[in-house]
Amino acid sequence: MEDPMYSLQDVIRCDLCETPVPPKHCDICHIHLCEACVGKHLSDQTKYHYIVPFKLRGITPKCTKHSTEVCTQVCTTCNIPVCPLCVASSEHEQHKKEDILKLFETKRKLMQKDLQDFEKSIYPKYQEAATNIPVQRADVNKRSQKLTTALDKQREALHTEIDTIIQGMKSEIDDMDAQHIAAIDQQEDAINHTIPEITQAILDLKRLLDTSDVCLVSEYTSRTEEFRGFPAWFHVTLPTFTPQEINREQIHQQIGSLSELAITFLLDEPRILTDIQTECSFLCSVSCLSDSELWTCGNNDKILRLYNLQGELLRSVQTKSGNVPYDIAVTRSGGLVYTDYRDRSINLVSGTQIQTLIRLRGWRPLGLCITSSGDLLVIMTSDDETQTKVVRYSGSTEKQTIQWDDQGKPLYSSGQYNYIKYLSENRNLDICVADYRARAVVVVSAAGKLRFRYTGPPSTPRESFSPRGITTDSRANILTSDDYNHRIHIIDQDGHFLRFIHNCGLQEPMGLCVDSRDNLFVAEWDTSKVKKLQYYK
Repeated sequence: MEDPMYSLQDVIRCDLCETPVPPKHCDICHIHLCEACVGKHLSDQTKYHYIVPFKLRGITPKCTKHSTEVCTQVCTTCNIPVCPLCVASSEHEQHKKEDILKLFETKRKLMQKDLQDFEKSIYPKYQEAATNIPVQRADVNKRSQKLTTALDKQREALHTEIDTIIQGMKSEIDDMDAQHIAAIDQQEDAINHTIPEITQAILDLKRLLDTSDVCLVSEYTSRTEEFRGFPAWFHVTLPTFTPQEINREQIHQQIGSLSELAITFLLDEPRILTDIQTECSFLCSVSCLSDSELWTCGNNDKILRLYNLQGELLRSVQTKSGNVPYDIAVTRSGGLVYTDYRDRSINLVSGTQIQTLIRLRGWRPLGLCITSSGDLLVIMTSDDETQTKVVRYSGSTEKQTIQWDDQGKPLYSSGQYNYIKYLSENRNLDICVADYRARAVVVVSAAGKLRFRYTGPPSTPRESFSPRGITTDSRANILTSDDYNHRIHIIDQDGHFLRFIHNCGLQEPMGLCVDSRDNLFVAEWDTSKVKKLQYYK
């Protein structure tokens, strides 16, 4: 709509000198003023004046208590406009007041900033979340189908096993029947062979009984004992089937177990559960030995220290070389592995012994982590800081090198400050690197294929993102410390920003780790404190 001030049909002019398009307006006298006439108008001290930009004319409302007055200030204590009489009254005497135009302009700037935040950051985030809802619903069905398929497969496997066992037992019955029939057949053959002999013996006895020939009678020998024993006599113990009582619990164990659905939410305000003051100088790394014990090391300290949650020092170990350790990680068997940047070594602390596992040539080790399979992942830089790579070790044997993307370009930054890099393995076996120089979290698959680079949430300038420590939790979320901004970023396994941990008094957070319950341990650089945080509910 065209501004009437600039309308060709009705050009607004200064009420004192007729200058067209006056930029000012007196909201008390309701007249338009050019810049030259403002001073002249204010010189009339017989009444109160309030000069505002022309476009803001009418900004001063009528006072609700004094009908003849207009409000040129706002009582910020009561959050209401007030006129000069209100300001002079005892009601607002001790209250804080602000010029209504100044407050209006301040609020307009805030609203413009909020509008920008809503349009460029908040609304797109909610839009993306809303778009993702059908995907989540579809994923529920997909996961359910996957579980159902797995159960059907297990059922078929168990049915196949049961059918195999039953068929085997039926085959045994058939074998036993065959044996039994063979025994009966053998007995039948013997009986059929013996009956004619008995018949003949009967006939012979009848003839002898009818004769008076002494010689024949005297030669007779009894054969009854010969035939008294039943031919091919056998005893049969017939097979029986005793069904086992069906034990539902045992069957359930055979089938397997179905884990429970767990729905957790990130806390709006994470809680500090424990605050541990360490003796480490410039604390940079922390690694959980258990839910109640944790190893620490500092960036200006050659001592590795083990603390409990009460802050008691349980053990301290000096590095083998006397150099400052770069990073630490606890092995699956409870040993402690640390990298020594200066002498290019990776070492294992076991009991009172320190063993050098790997010594590099031409490369220097930086961050390290232990994988779910027990492998060792190490990110390292070349001596001249022109190359960076991640190497996977099984024991001291190199298994995999990750350095280039599909286009042959470096995955990780190099050059000055190349030495600031830490890494962690996610639950989905992704390898996550906090690359300080690149101002990014670089995530690759277990095969070394680039999945994504996270450079901060959309509303945050990339230059301000300074990732240092990194860890992952049981939900496959990735957490990285942003020390310059005194906060921690939480992103999901696909690189989507979830939220900050920034409102619980963190100071220069560096090293991170989580325990078995997803409590987060944060090493603070300057305070040398380890803080245990709860960020799920």
